[in-house]
Amino acid sequence: MTFQESIQICFKKYADFSGRASRSEYWWFFLFILLGSAALSYVSHALSGVFAIGTLLPSLAAATRRLHDTGRSGWWQLIALVPLVGWIVLFVLLAQESSGGAEAV
Repeated sequence: MTFQESIQICFKKYADFSGRASRSEYWWFFLFILLGSAALSYVSHALSGVFAIGTLLPSLAAATRRLHDTGRSGWWQLIALVPLVGWIVLFVLLAQESSGGAEAV
């Protein structure tokens, strides 16, 4: 999957929390959000904030679909709320290979 395809798919599935997302789809979209936020914060913090709010729902949906692809529930995103190690654990879960099994809900 290419960078542009990933962005198109994630915005087409703006609030779709069902199904699966491949590793490449999720991480290309993550890179898009990271680069977009960095570029817009350089221009204006207000624009960066609007971009962050506008991409919050699709990023949560893409992460949920990615977790489904690894055989986990999207609720695992809440582990990021655990101080210090939560984000690390979530990144490891999102980076794992596809489970190949039935979709978790």
